[in-house]
Amino acid sequence: MSLHLPKVRRAAIAFILVTAVLDIVAMGIVIPVLPHLIEEFVGSNAKAGLLNGVFVALWAGMQFLASPVIGSLSDQYGRRPVILISCAGLAADYVLMALAPNLWWLAVGRLIAGVTSSSFTTIYAYMADITEPEKRARAYGLIGAAFSGGFVLGPVLGGFLGEFGPRVPFWAAGAMSGAAFLYGLFILPESLVPDKRMPFSWRRANPVGAMILLKRHAELAGLAVVNFLLYFAHHVFSAVFVLYAGLRYGWGPWQVGALLAMVGVLDMIVQGVLVGPASKRFGDRATMIFGLSGGAVGIALMGWAPTGVAFIVAMLPNALWGLAMPTLQSLMTRRVGESEQGQLQGANMSVASIAGVASPLFFGWIYSVSAGEGGAQAATWLADQGLQAMSDTAGALLSEPGLAFYLASAVLALGALIGFLTARRAERDEVTSV
Repeated sequence: MSLHLPKVRRAAIAFILVTAVLDIVAMGIVIPVLPHLIEEFVGSNAKAGLLNGVFVALWAGMQFLASPVIGSLSDQYGRRPVILISCAGLAADYVLMALAPNLWWLAVGRLIAGVTSSSFTTIYAYMADITEPEKRARAYGLIGAAFSGGFVLGPVLGGFLGEFGPRVPFWAAGAMSGAAFLYGLFILPESLVPDKRMPFSWRRANPVGAMILLKRHAELAGLAVVNFLLYFAHHVFSAVFVLYAGLRYGWGPWQVGALLAMVGVLDMIVQGVLVGPASKRFGDRATMIFGLSGGAVGIALMGWAPTGVAFIVAMLPNALWGLAMPTLQSLMTRRVGESEQGQLQGANMSVASIAGVASPLFFGWIYSVSAGEGGAQAATWLADQGLQAMSDTAGALLSEPGLAFYLASAVLALGALIGFLTARRAERDEVTSV
C-alpha cells in the first residue's frame, strides 16, 4: 500500500485543485459586473462604491459566523461532504442573484454566498490532510495558483459576458458551481481518515471559541494578526477597484476583466512556481516578509499611477504579495495537530472575515469621499474654522483618487513589520529551546 500512496496523493491533490479552480472561476465571473449592477440600482458611482463595500462586508460577516462551524463539521464528517454541499449551495445562490429584482434580493444573495463560500476553509484543511508539514508551503502555493487560475478565466469570461448584460455572468457562475458539485460528486475522494476525526463541538465551532486556538503559541497569535492585516489590505480591490478603474481610467467590464486576468497570471507564476523554491532557499518566514513588503510597494504605486499603463506596471511588484499567503498558512499549520486543521482554517477564515467586514466598509467610505465631494466639503469646513493651511492639505488628500490604495499599502507594510518581529521572536525561542 505504501508504494501506491504517492500516486494516490498526487491524484487527490489534482482533484482538490480542479474543484478550487471551478469554484473560483464562478466567483471571478461576477466581479467585473456586480458593482455595475449595484450602480444601476442606485444611479451613482460614489454611492455604488459605498454600497459595494457594504455588500462585501455582508458576505464576509456570514463567513465569520459560518467558517468555524464548517471547519469543525469537516473535522467530524470529513472534507468531501462539506465541499459538495457548499458547491451546490453556491450554484443555487448565483441563480438567485441572477433573478434579483432589487438591492434587497441582491443582499440576500451575498449573505448566502458568504455561508456557502466558507468551504475554502475545508479546501485548505484537505490539503493539510494529504501533505507533510515541510511540504505545505508549496502545497498551499498550488492552491493559490489554482485560485489565481480561476481568477484568470473568471473575470475575462465575466467581462465578456457582462457586455451582454450585467446578469448574464451570474447564470454562468451558477453553471460553473454546478459543474464543481458534479465533479466533486463523482471524482473527489475523502482525505480525512475516520480515526483522525474530531467530534463536533459548539465550543470550538463558534467564532470566538475557534479563535482561542490561535492563542496557544506566541507565533501563532502574531501570524493571525498578519493574516488579518493581509486580508484587510486585500479587500481594497473587492471594495473599490472596479469603480476606481472606471472613474480614473475609463475602463469597462471587458478591460477590468482582462486586467484581473493579468493579475491572476502573475499570481499563478508567483504562487505556483516561485513559492516552493523561495521557501526552500530562504525559509517560510523570510519569504512571507518579503512578499508582504513587495505587495506594499506595488499597491502604493497603484494608487499613484496617473495612467492605465502605469497601473499595469505597478502590478509587477504587487504580485510578490503572492509569496505571503502560502508561507503564512504553512507556518500556522505546523502549530496544530492533524485533527485540528479544520478548526485552524475555520479560525483563520474568521479572522479574515472580520477583516472582510471592516475593510470594505472602510475602503468603500474612503472611496466615496475621495471620488465624491468629501474633499471639498472637508476643506470648506476647515477653512470656516480658520485652519486655511490644514484646509488646503486635507482637501487635496481627500480628493486623491488613489487614497484607498495608499492606505491599503500602509496596512500591508504594518503586516510586514509585525511578521518580521514575530519571526525574530520565534527564531529566538527556538534557539533557546534547543
